Amino acid sequence: MMKKTVGALLTICIGAIALADTRAPTSTAETLKQLERDWADAMEAGDGEQIGRILGDDWIEVSNDGRKLTREQLIAGVKSGRVKVESIEFGPLDVKVLGDVAVVQGSHVERSTTNGQSISGEVVWMDVFANRNGKWVVVRSQSAARVELASRLRWPI
Repeated sequence: MMKKTVGALLTICIGAIALADTRAPTSTAETLKQLERDWADAMEAGDGEQIGRILGDDWIEVSNDGRKLTREQLIAGVKSGRVKVESIEFGPLDVKVLGDVAVVQGSHVERSTTNGQSISGEVVWMDVFANRNGKWVVVRSQSAARVELASRLRWPI
């Protein structure tokens, strides 16, 4: 009788695991990749509140043109409609976890406008995350438009 009960419980547990949400992050790397996707979704939705939860209070981005953008500036731009993202399609994401700090490098193709002007194109970027009180937040970002890089850089061969 005991073997049947244990067997039945084991079968139920295995079934529950199989039915669990397979999209749930299984590692720190997967958690950070999901945060990148959540940030993109929030940009597409114009959800400044969600963006604020993903970015640390001290977040700063250095953009393709060398300008610094603060968390407050980004959220204000999204909320006002000056920054509009229609779509973001990610390329491969590479994650390097170093304790309570992690770096995510990637690329994406986006369709977007800022102040009514298209800034659509392919972007390569790097985000630095910090684990603060058990929660990962983005603290620094740097991005570059791939076309601009190709036309300006001249690597010696």
